[in-house]
Amino acid sequence: MTFVRKPLPRFSVLLALISGLLLGGPGLLPQAEAETWQLQSWVPPFDYQSEPQTIAYTPLKTASRKWRLCASYPHLKDSYWLSVNYGMVEEARRLGVALRVVEAGGYPNLDRQIAQIEECVAAGADALIVGPVSYSGLTNLVAQVAQHIPVIAAVNDIDNRGITAKSAVPWTDMGGSIGAYFARIHPKGSPPVKVAWFPGPKGAGWVRFVETGFRAAIAGSSAEVVATKWGDTGTEIQLILIEEMLEEHPDIDYIVGSAVTAGAAVSLLRARGLTGKIQVLADYFTHAVYRGIKRDKILAAPTDAPVLQGRLAIDQAVRALEGKLEILHAGPRIRIIDQGNIETMDLEASVAPAWFTPTFTVE
Repeated sequence: MTFVRKPLPRFSVLLALISGLLLGGPGLLPQAEAETWQLQSWVPPFDYQSEPQTIAYTPLKTASRKWRLCASYPHLKDSYWLSVNYGMVEEARRLGVALRVVEAGGYPNLDRQIAQIEECVAAGADALIVGPVSYSGLTNLVAQVAQHIPVIAAVNDIDNRGITAKSAVPWTDMGGSIGAYFARIHPKGSPPVKVAWFPGPKGAGWVRFVETGFRAAIAGSSAEVVATKWGDTGTEIQLILIEEMLEEHPDIDYIVGSAVTAGAAVSLLRARGLTGKIQVLADYFTHAVYRGIKRDKILAAPTDAPVLQGRLAIDQAVRALEGKLEILHAGPRIRIIDQGNIETMDLEASVAPAWFTPTFTVE
């Protein structure tokens, strides 16, 4: 679908707004022009050791032609990647490019993601956007694909070989930010508290970074990590891991982990009458985490604005195809959300609207 961005008569504008309200659907008006995004950029690119620069990033107004983009996700099992999907779909429609989305079904499924990417590229994609299930497992494939088309890394970190650009933030800082939040509540020297830590699936590109950041940050706290449970970010698996942990450590004070872990913990603690007795923190932000913070069931979580990361990845892909790519590595600034600022946060950059469902094709 291509949006024709021409000024609308006043009556047409009013009619479109009224129709949108009555139907309860997405806004029906095309954007008159792209807004400016406040981002952080790393120079040299792909090097998180450098201090990021704050930039005002203006996305393209339109694509020069109807490029065919393919986006490969680790999964769509939680609403984090649904929000990335929403951002990509909206930006593809705004720019007037075609988008095909494939998802591997989970972090253990490296072979499936490889096969999906190979098929997508063989079908004629002009550019590949990849949210990898593994930091290094796709390196050889990406190097081969990059000989023919641009490859944009989105959200999850990946080996730099063959990568044209990255729309991402340092997940070390995601883990570090929630660890630092915990350390402010329980500084070193205060009474010790027992923590159960659920980093996510071993081998996933983001997990070892969030693990490093979290561990470093809580070194300045009174935390005693009494349990570490690894596992894929599916609700059923996380529920099993939490139940195991509660059997082993009934005196736990905190559950800290992925957004899926946090959402599962809220439900399980409620069922067991433990709400308020065990506190919950998440290391990234989703719809369930938003509700949990609003209802005082989850203390806090960092947001890396996944909707905006999805939009940025599409813009980078189109720029790469048109020879207009200047910012090779950028992402939103990480912000901690808790009850103190949840009412004033930019929710549109962080979560897809309630009406949005997984979308696999933009024609």
